[in-house]
Amino acid sequence: MRGASPAKPGCPMKVVLAPGNGAGNVKKCLWYGDLERRMQQMNIPVTVCNYPDPIVAHKSVWLPFMRDELHCDEHTIVVGHSSGAVAGLRLAESGVRLGGLVLVSAYHTDLGDEGERASGYFDDEWRWPDIVANCGFIAQYHGSDDPLVDIQEGRHVHEMTNSEYYELDDVGHFQVYFFPELYALLKERIWGSSSRKHHE
Repeated sequence: MRGASPAKPGCPMKVVLAPGNGAGNVKKCLWYGDLERRMQQMNIPVTVCNYPDPIVAHKSVWLPFMRDELHCDEHTIVVGHSSGAVAGLRLAESGVRLGGLVLVSAYHTDLGDEGERASGYFDDEWRWPDIVANCGFIAQYHGSDDPLVDIQEGRHVHEMTNSEYYELDDVGHFQVYFFPELYALLKERIWGSSSRKHHE
């Protein structure tokens, strides 16, 4: 059984990545591997791994995997990208308490896509109050020029969750290899300003 890295002594949180579907070798995809390296440099335990059912990313497969094998809990910040962001939202909605949830290119409809519809994430209405209640915080990034997920999708998620919300230019669907804004947010949320000098 694959388990998330446990929180290290003195570190209050661990980070678990929920990647976008179809990512292949996750560690070599986009900014995912760099996230792992940056967290390790900051002495923050992190899990970046391949998920089962990576193409369709069925809700019935991914949520149990995140809960039971990656041990996402109140000591975990889930970073979800694209379909991984939707999985993070549904995980919190299901009753799993999270230390935090960072959403990258999140959406709340099936986008008119048959594959998204088949995933099962959009079969039920959203219970936004449950999501908010089960997250220590929610932060969100969306590209103003995202060609895959319309900006209104992200803005709606923000409105429903009152997330800490950032719209960035020239990043598209965050199909990039470096994501410094995310690393800085995680560092601040986990170590806090009082410990900043000790973890630079």
